Amino acid sequence: MSVTETTAPNEKALLDTLPQPVVSIGNNRHVTYANFAAQEFFGSSLNLLRRQHIVDVLPFGSPVISLIERCLDNNLSFNEYGIDLGAPVQALAATTGRMVDLHVTPTEFKPGDRHALIVVQPRSIAHHIDRQLTHRGAARSVSAMSAMLAHEIKNPLSGIKGAAQLLEGDAGPDGVELTRLIVSETDRITGLVDQFEQFTENHADLDSPVNVHAVLEHVRLLASNGFGKHVRFVEKYDPSLPEVKGNKDLLTQVFLNLVKNASEATGGNKAEIKLVSSFRPGVRLSVPGRARPVSLPLEFSIIDNGSGVPEDIKSHLFDPFVTTKSNGTGLGLALVAKIIGDHGGTIECNSEPGRTEFCVRLPMIDEAASGVSIGDK
Repeated sequence: MSVTETTAPNEKALLDTLPQPVVSIGNNRHVTYANFAAQEFFGSSLNLLRRQHIVDVLPFGSPVISLIERCLDNNLSFNEYGIDLGAPVQALAATTGRMVDLHVTPTEFKPGDRHALIVVQPRSIAHHIDRQLTHRGAARSVSAMSAMLAHEIKNPLSGIKGAAQLLEGDAGPDGVELTRLIVSETDRITGLVDQFEQFTENHADLDSPVNVHAVLEHVRLLASNGFGKHVRFVEKYDPSLPEVKGNKDLLTQVFLNLVKNASEATGGNKAEIKLVSSFRPGVRLSVPGRARPVSLPLEFSIIDNGSGVPEDIKSHLFDPFVTTKSNGTGLGLALVAKIIGDHGGTIECNSEPGRTEFCVRLPMIDEAASGVSIGDK
């Protein structure tokens, strides 16, 4: 007998509304129930999951299997934190190991019919949001430094460049080469300072309704006719998503940067970038000054099948000056994090060889209307 056969319809509906995956395992070690969040987490429908033994659902050697065995055999509850759940067998091509917290408890829907009820709490959301606040602090430091650089460096550079151009008229062949070198280097430094100036507190209009799907389509067209000609783009949008409150040009800058990075990370004839949007209720962030947490249900992902982010920079990816490019400044993703923070949202990266996802979460218009940004922390 399955859980769905012994659970009242309203109780099942209640479990299906939970954002956390909930799974029930019967005495025969087969899945008996999985709520909607669990079906999405494992990448399978309830009908398919209920045909599976736990060893078919979880990867070989998963510690979760032994927890379930002990729960059913000894009637014990367990709380385990920081478990690498690994890749579900049915979803090996789509996902890999994920750190989660687990609560496993025995329950009986009728005498002798024991089940192990598993509640999964993915750690990535809270972990990455905490990291976001650190990244935003770093961006604010760069903001203060950029204001100083613009005043203390750009003005003297203009004088140096002007003097070099005047000297060029009286210089010999060797001198002309040197004066042009001076002009070239001052232009290069000025360009770097200009990038810093993007971190200064912007006063752009962030209150306009923006259709992010239109932004993503515009970015796709730009990419497919330029730097991303070698890429196959796949669009998977939820058409029911509402507009967000923000600045269209700044959000275009964000997604163009992310798509360009994804394009550079891919190569060959099988290069692919997925543009995905979805509604994810249950993601909430406590912000100082707000009576209630801010909900971030609008999710927009850029997913590529490139080589992935090197392990040694994953935790610093959105920090200023961190880059894997030989000619990069390391300011692009730091600026992206700042812009998303100014819009009251978060950005996170999950990467492994063959799959890298940059996920942007934004509030709905009624949440964004408060004018509180994540950067205020």
